[in-house]
Amino acid sequence: MKTNESSIAIKVDNNEQLQQLLGRFDQHINIIDRYFKVKIIPQDNNITIIGSSDETEKVALLFQDLLWLLRQQQRLDAADVETAIKLLFEGQANKIRELFTDLVFLTPRGKKIKPQTVGQKKYLDAIRKNDIVFGIGPAGTGKTYLAMTMAVKALKEKSVQRLILTRPAVEAGESLGFLPGDLEDKVEPYLRPLYDALFDLLGIDVYRHYLEKGMIEVAPLAYMRGRTLDDSFIILDEAQNTTVQQMKMFLTRLGFGSRAVITGDITQVDLPRGRFSGLVQVQTILQGIPGIEFVYLTEKDIVRHPLVQKIIQAYEMFDHQQQE
Repeated sequence: MKTNESSIAIKVDNNEQLQQLLGRFDQHINIIDRYFKVKIIPQDNNITIIGSSDETEKVALLFQDLLWLLRQQQRLDAADVETAIKLLFEGQANKIRELFTDLVFLTPRGKKIKPQTVGQKKYLDAIRKNDIVFGIGPAGTGKTYLAMTMAVKALKEKSVQRLILTRPAVEAGESLGFLPGDLEDKVEPYLRPLYDALFDLLGIDVYRHYLEKGMIEVAPLAYMRGRTLDDSFIILDEAQNTTVQQMKMFLTRLGFGSRAVITGDITQVDLPRGRFSGLVQVQTILQGIPGIEFVYLTEKDIVRHPLVQKIIQAYEMFDHQQQE
């Protein structure tokens, strides 16, 4: 061993745990190799980590947390390892166990939905505690998908009677009459991301069953006017494209036994020139009211392809340079 190298041995309980830590075809080790300059040697029921003192300590801490999760009957995949490493680099290693044990929902295909960042955990906790939550942040932070997960869970647990999903159809100016087909045909292009998430969370058969019973409604924001929504979980997506009047209209639809989550990205407003975003204004009007919480997600909460975070950062840097 070189004089500036150190080694740490991590003991595992059995060979199965060892295999899960390493990943199929050493997939987890390959991920770790991308972030740390260490040598990982599995032997018997031990994993030996060799490298600089700082690097070996970090990887040892990573393995200890992953091993703790395995001992809690949690199964690891590549995304879990990526998330744990990300938290480690952000100085949030103490949050790894808290996040990974917060199982929000299990899809029909066996996909486990749980927070993957500290920001997502805060967002989910806010939805659990408040009747109205605003989730504001860039694309890829899970704003809509996590809100829909909580809504589907509430519907299945019968804490609400209906799930209502809406978003403004800005490109059509909220006037959909000129498009061909019936109402569903007209709004389908604008609501497709919401349908996709529902299919993933419920499966196509359960989704159709709920739809036929009137337990799920997907509609453009214009069709919310004049209604009172009781015993419902309501999600307003792409809320940055609501006008001030539309935001007020939506928020005053909330009835007894209902909850609402409003999601949007205030850096991506597509409203025509001269029209002010209701999502931007509402942050000033409703701050500090009990039962209403604003959660701000950032590029640190992006859980899509790692390049998405870099792309967003590059655009933010470009915009800043243009403003200067």
